[in-house]
Amino acid sequence: MLTKSKSSLYYVHLIFPPKISISSLHTATKDSIVHNSAKILRKNTKFLVYCNTQITQHGRNRNIKEAESIFNRMPFKSTVSWTAMLTAYAENGNISKARELFAKMPERTTSSYNAMITAYNKNGCMVDEAYELFCNMSERDAVSYATMITGFVSKGRFDKALEIYENTPGKWREPVCSNVLINGYVKAGRLDMAVGIFEGMVQRDVVSWSLMVDGYCKSGRIMEARKLFDKMVERNVVTWTTMINGYLKMGYLIDGFGLFSAMRKGKGVLVNSTTLTVIFEACGHFDRYREGIQMHGLVLKLGFEFCVFLGNSIITMYCRFGCTGSANLVFDLMTRKDLVSWNSLIMGHVQENEIEKAYELFERMPRKDVVSWTTMIMGFSGKGQTDKAVKLFRMMPEKDDVAWTVVISGFVSIEMYEEAFRWFTEMLQKSVKPDSHTLSSLLSASANSAILSNGQQIHVQAIKMCLELDLSVQNSLVSMYSKCGNVADACQVFMIIKEPNVVSFNTMITGFAQNGFAKEALELFGKMQSEGQEPNHVTFLAVLSACSHVGLVEVGWEHFKSMTSLYNIEPGPDHYSCMVDLLGRAGLFDEAVGLIYSMPFDPHSGVWGALLGASMTHLRIDLAKLAAQQLIKLEPDSATPYVVLSNLYTISGKKKDGDKVRIDKKSKRIKKSPGCSWLVVKDKVHLFLSGDQSHEDSEEIRVTLQTIMKEMEELGCYR
Repeated sequence: MLTKSKSSLYYVHLIFPPKISISSLHTATKDSIVHNSAKILRKNTKFLVYCNTQITQHGRNRNIKEAESIFNRMPFKSTVSWTAMLTAYAENGNISKARELFAKMPERTTSSYNAMITAYNKNGCMVDEAYELFCNMSERDAVSYATMITGFVSKGRFDKALEIYENTPGKWREPVCSNVLINGYVKAGRLDMAVGIFEGMVQRDVVSWSLMVDGYCKSGRIMEARKLFDKMVERNVVTWTTMINGYLKMGYLIDGFGLFSAMRKGKGVLVNSTTLTVIFEACGHFDRYREGIQMHGLVLKLGFEFCVFLGNSIITMYCRFGCTGSANLVFDLMTRKDLVSWNSLIMGHVQENEIEKAYELFERMPRKDVVSWTTMIMGFSGKGQTDKAVKLFRMMPEKDDVAWTVVISGFVSIEMYEEAFRWFTEMLQKSVKPDSHTLSSLLSASANSAILSNGQQIHVQAIKMCLELDLSVQNSLVSMYSKCGNVADACQVFMIIKEPNVVSFNTMITGFAQNGFAKEALELFGKMQSEGQEPNHVTFLAVLSACSHVGLVEVGWEHFKSMTSLYNIEPGPDHYSCMVDLLGRAGLFDEAVGLIYSMPFDPHSGVWGALLGASMTHLRIDLAKLAAQQLIKLEPDSATPYVVLSNLYTISGKKKDGDKVRIDKKSKRIKKSPGCSWLVVKDKVHLFLSGDQSHEDSEEIRVTLQTIMKEMEELGCYR
């Protein structure tokens, strides 16, 4: 690089060449003077073009200081130089310097105005200033109109964008301005408007067609996308990749992989790293290990340069397969790694519960971002190591709402609900705004601890933050109110959900069933079916549970059989457990036992537990004995089968047999889990276990209880 003094001298000699003496002028011919002048001018122009190119290049590479250095040291600048510097500021979001430079420009061209409009648009909130400048332009070109349309589209102001589009001269409208508007409508999900623009176009290019193919794919109208794709005379790599991605996103893997093969066999279009990344993403998402391995082999065979983008997608794919070893090999082969490379591999190890390996990578990272820290905190929280998670959180240089939510969710997952609420309070005190995930996690804590007041406070927070209409929050509210026994409020929240999904219906049906409203549960299930909402295995668990509560055996059988016949859902152990409970409660033990032995897999403890409970209700010692024996095999440390069987023997007048069972339990040192209750006093949860005296106020509680009992005896209320 030239030093300042040398470069300045170079500029001077280029722009102001050494003076020619008078004597030499007499001797020089006219032709030689013209020749020398032309030579100097060519050098001049060459250097100017070089400088302008360098400014543009540095601007694109975000080396704004280098671009400024070249611009400021140029003794002579053309309008292109000023525009190049203006564009560099625009691309780097430096609106203040862009405005300052624009104001100083000795001469402005259409390109200069376009660059300034772009700068305003990139600022995000200055589209009106851009429009004012656009209106003041004496001359406009296709770029002017396209840039202004882009600005309004990016802000969602399609009315203004359409107004400018309609006023665009015909020679500049197509295809550039039309493509800009189509792209905006596609991204906004307004495919009908995009179709209108596309069909009205006289001149379409490959971009126009590709945008419409993308629009149909994103709207789930894959067959229409394919029809349009087949009509195209010219297709580029973007078109092919868009159509392949459309198939794969919809789960049409055979069609997607088939189109990829056709692309490779075709002429004129070569597969690029973006196409391969789409394939790798689909393989990982749909757990297609064999195809993923084949694609990796193809990359090596084709001799693709292992760019960061492609390498990251392969690492993510292997991590989704659970093959962290293969992901590490790819990672080690990459000559250049970015933050995504490190974070993807750390996340892979975290998902596989390989926390030590994840932390080792985390420590080796040359640079960490908020994702790196949050992923590692999530790893420790997921393992129940909240002390390490908190320590890492405290060390985190910048904490966002996601990091706070991960810590809070970690405490909720290990049932430390009081601590979760304490952290939420600290989060608010630090002026960090919670998101829907934070509130959903805390509503889950409220539901699991059955503390309605806490849940109501979170509901109020959701209203304050305008999140009460967020679907995940609404579903969590329905669950919380249902689990706290407040079915009326749960139903009220459910009724205001504009577009309930399968989770919404499942949560409300489960809420009805668990609180004894079987009729309402089954009616809501009928409504769910009539609205075309596809039930899943969770839905049927709630429905069968509702049938069990009110003894609707025939209805239960009907729904159980419809799982496979209508919805292609294979019943799981929990569904069989519900059916055994339903049949057992109705006293249909032959059918219940027959169903157990017909199961395509070994019954779990829930199935035998259902039979044991029903046997106790109907005093069936023979079946209770069978169920208890199976439960003891599956859960040797559980006291439940011993307790239920001994009680059944005693009730049936077989006290000796009951005593034998109790002695057997005692000899194996199996203890029944103590009864548990809790209450909330001044926002603090007080937990009490049977026979436990660890509470800090246990002595005061004991004395108070004795006083109450004594007064009751004196009043004759207690003997």
